[in-house]
Amino acid sequence: MTTAVQNMADHWWWRPGWRPGRTFYTWHLTWRDAPEVLRFAEEARRALEDVPGLDPVPDGWLHLTMQGLGFTDEVAEADVRAVVEAARARLATVSPPKVTVSGPVVTPEAIYGVPEPVTAIAAIRAAIRQAVADVWPAVPEPEAGFRPHITVAYSSADGPAAPVHEALAAARIAPAAAGITTAELIILNRDHRMYQWETCAEVPLG
Repeated sequence: MTTAVQNMADHWWWRPGWRPGRTFYTWHLTWRDAPEVLRFAEEARRALEDVPGLDPVPDGWLHLTMQGLGFTDEVAEADVRAVVEAARARLATVSPPKVTVSGPVVTPEAIYGVPEPVTAIAAIRAAIRQAVADVWPAVPEPEAGFRPHITVAYSSADGPAAPVHEALAAARIAPAAAGITTAELIILNRDHRMYQWETCAEVPLG
């Protein structure tokens, strides 16, 4: 039996290594060409618009975090280029999957949709990790514990979670279907209480 989250917490504390102005190389899946996912996110944002203490994620910044490389001031550009080329070869062997995004799910720091099947997304991540291993002797970040999710709002304050649960229960948001055709290597920042980025490379699947 799953116990509903009772309290929200501010997501925007500075994680180890992060500071204002610092940026990070990471692989993401994005959703600008997935109209059903955009519809899902918009319905969630609309349902939550009167709930205080939340930062909704605009369409342009919806993402699914896949695999980090490292802070941009610590990763050589030559290594970035090599990882991208290795990823082109590895991801060419992965068939573009179709997923269904359901929820949203409430956690203390975020409200997100859950894409399934997880195995299809994990296969993309595995190919990216193999590409990193083609260049580096060790791959950053643990392989285990990967939980794919698409955040529609971040908590920006401590407080009770009941208003979030009530708003989403009343909304009855239908699942969204989407295809995944590319993975993106991005330069990520979190300076403005939002994850924002520049795209370094788009790598097709299949």
